[in-house]
Parts: sequence; structure tokens; C-alpha cells
Amino acid sequence: MSESPPGILARRRAGVLLHATSLPDTEAGALGQAARSFVDWLAAGGFSVWQLLPLGPVGADRSPYYGRSNHAGDPGLVDLTELGAAGDGTNARATREEQLREAGRKLLEPGGPQAADYSAFLAREAFWLEDYALFTAIQARESGRPWWEWPESLRRRDRAALAAVRTELAAEQAAIEAGQYFFHVQYRALKQYAAGKGVYLFGDIPIYLAPDSVEVWVHPELFQLGADGRPTAVAGVPPDYFTVDGQLWGNPLYRWEEHERTGFSWWIERLRAQFDLFDLVRIDHFRGLESYWAVPAGARTAAAGEWRPASGAKLLARAREVFGRLDVVAEDLGVITPEVEQLRDSFGLPGMRVAQFGFDGNSANLHLPHNWTARSIAYTGTHDNDTTAGWFGSLEPNLRAAVADYLDAAVADVVPAMTRTLLASVAGLAVVPMQDLLGLGREARMNTPGTVTGNWSWALAWSLVPAGLATSCRRWNELYGRC
Repeated sequence: MSESPPGILARRRAGVLLHATSLPDTEAGALGQAARSFVDWLAAGGFSVWQLLPLGPVGADRSPYYGRSNHAGDPGLVDLTELGAAGDGTNARATREEQLREAGRKLLEPGGPQAADYSAFLAREAFWLEDYALFTAIQARESGRPWWEWPESLRRRDRAALAAVRTELAAEQAAIEAGQYFFHVQYRALKQYAAGKGVYLFGDIPIYLAPDSVEVWVHPELFQLGADGRPTAVAGVPPDYFTVDGQLWGNPLYRWEEHERTGFSWWIERLRAQFDLFDLVRIDHFRGLESYWAVPAGARTAAAGEWRPASGAKLLARAREVFGRLDVVAEDLGVITPEVEQLRDSFGLPGMRVAQFGFDGNSANLHLPHNWTARSIAYTGTHDNDTTAGWFGSLEPNLRAAVADYLDAAVADVVPAMTRTLLASVAGLAVVPMQDLLGLGREARMNTPGTVTGNWSWALAWSLVPAGLATSCRRWNELYGRC
């Protein structure tokens, strides 16, 4: 495990939420100069935390919360320019794969300058990398079909069949492994660069994985699957603030009794990988560790589900035994019960507060700034919210007036007033989505829960960033003790 600096949440800090895929000027890949330039901007603005969404490989819908691997990074983030492999700089997948393959071929040349480091990477990460490369190569050969539609011998991981396909697809696997090497090398260089600028990286663990993921293929016994490999029940949440029918996510659910039997070894390795990447980690849908919403497979909406108990307390106790300090934030939004709060608090985990959720007319609403505590991780909005400008513009006139009155701001100044209130609050860590710092409207929204199209595509352009914004942010962060 890579130890994060002591007390990252022991002092007041400010952060910015911006996913790596939203970085500007990323035609060649986000993990190089694009990311370093953003770190420079954060440091200039007095921000010491950069919050990212999950960085794993994504599917066609681009959702970072439909993870296909516990350990792999998205090769689409690799900066091809810094590999000397950018070619014409296009982002067409075939071109990118060809360029990564060529860069990987050079790694394998005898006596190459990176050969020893690459060999060490392959040996160190073999426990997940070999399965991931094989899974990805087979899926490409099978025209993208999910693993439960593969030939039965491969679906059931027959040893002879796997040995044969490893030989057949050896070149494809080598290219995939090289892509992962490049991701990890560039990401670690970015983390080191950020640390040198006083910026900590704040990551996110999706509580579930995609059904068509290497983890479910390799460890079907850990998930609620039928004999055909398909989920017997799927994840989601009941009706809530976002959707009247709830959210039907479709992820396979865990067999918690099997995780207990193995001492949570799968989860421990999952956490270890994230603690190595990030200084602080949020567990998405934390309440699913106390109990989870199980929707029968084939149901049309999540409303058909039911709550079932999970083994989160035992998992977190085991994690604390292994890692000591848990640098974890609980995403405790949605339907939160006293049992979920007890689980969070018994392990000393900070929770989240979102200002947009506070304005329901109830002065005791925990999301109103005057009800936050120093342990709060406070936001104007998250990646699942509309931008603050978009949200405010959608409110009824009387509610817009109430928000402006609470913030003691003119209606035209509500967005910067919300940000300033956040930074001035008692919350230990205040995080502002980049869209809100820029005052952008709903055209800049990152994700709309319950929808499957039009998400995860917003990208920042430096032309949108006023020249004096970093200076203004630094003044606020210094004024409110967050620098």
C-alpha cells in the first residue's frame, strides 16, 4: 500500500472535481501534459485535492461506474505523445490500439531502455494482468460478446481451452499488457508530480462491477449468478431524489457469505489497488455495504427490489486490520438509515453533504451549510447532479428566491455565492465541480442518473477558464483557511 500523508483530512482543504476524460486538449491522451497543466492550475488556485471518477476501462456507454476490472486502467487515457507514438494524433480506437501496440513492441526488444522495468511490472501485476489481458483478447475475438455468450469451455474457464487460447492470442495479450504498463507508468508519474505541487489525488471505487467484467468471469462464485453466468438479481436503488422508479443499474450482486469465507481477500486486493493509486478513496454507494437493494433479474424497474443485509462491518474491520488507517470517504447519499450511519461512524469515516440537496424548506436538512460538521466532505453538487447554474435555473421562482435569500446573494450571483459559502463553511474538505467554478449551465452536466445516453462526455476547454479565476480562488481559499 502507498501510505497517504498523515492527516490529509485533519486540516481544512479545498478540492476540484474533474474527471480525467474531461481534461482539455486530450487528443493524444489525458495522463501527460493535460493532467500536469490542470495540477498546476489547482495549485495556483490554492486547491490541494483533485477528485477524479473511477479510472478503469469503460464500455460503449463510457460510464466509469460500470467497471470491467478492479485493477486495470483505461488505456484511452494514455498520452501517446509522451510515448513518442502519437502519429497523426487522432483518437480513433483502431489508430490508438495500433500506436499502443507499436510502443509495446519496442518494450519487448532485447536491451530496450525500459525492458527491465516492464518485466518487473509483468511479474508484479501478473495476479490480475494475465486474466485481464486474456479476457480482453478473447472478447475482441468474440466480436465484443459478453463472456456468458462465449463457447462453454471458455465461459467455464476450462484449463485446456484457456491454455489453447492463450497461445492463439499471445500477441494480442502482449499488446494489452503493454497498454496497462503505459497507463501505470504515466499515472504514477502524474501522482508524483501532483505531490510535488501539494495536490492530493482523491479517487472513487464503484461498489459494483459490470456483469461483463473480468472479475465476474474469473470469480463467478463471489457473485449472485445462475448456472449460465447471468445475474439472478441485479443492483439498483429504490425511488429517490433522482428518479421516481429508482435506478436499475444491472450490476451483479455479491455473495457476501462467500466473501466472508475467504476473509474478504478479493475486496482487500481491490482496496489495496485503489490505496496505491490515490491518497484518498471514496466508496460509491456506501450504504450498499450495510444492506443492498436487490432487484429480480428481468424486472423492468428498480421499484421491484428489496433490501437485503450485507457484510460491510466485517469487511471494514478486516480492511482496518490489514491497512491500519482507512483513508476512505463514505458516499452516504440517498436512502440512509441509522444502521448505515452507525457503520460509517463506527469506522470514523467522513460522509458527504451536497448543497443542492439542502433546499427543501426544512432548516434541519443535513445538506444545508449551517448543518455541516468539520467531518463533512461538502459539495455544491456531484457528477450526478446538474450543474449549480442548471439546477438553480430549473427551480420554481419562489424557491430560487429562497436560495438567493439563504446565500444573501442576488439571483444573478447565486452560483459564485454557493461556491463561496461552501469554501467558508466548517466542512473539512470542500469540493467544487469545475463546471460550477466556471458557472456553466446544464449543457455541461456530466451524468443524469437513470439514463444511458448523453452522459460522461463533457470536456473542459481552457478558453472557458477566465485568466483571473485561479487568483480569485486562491484568495478565497486563503481567506477561509484552506490553502
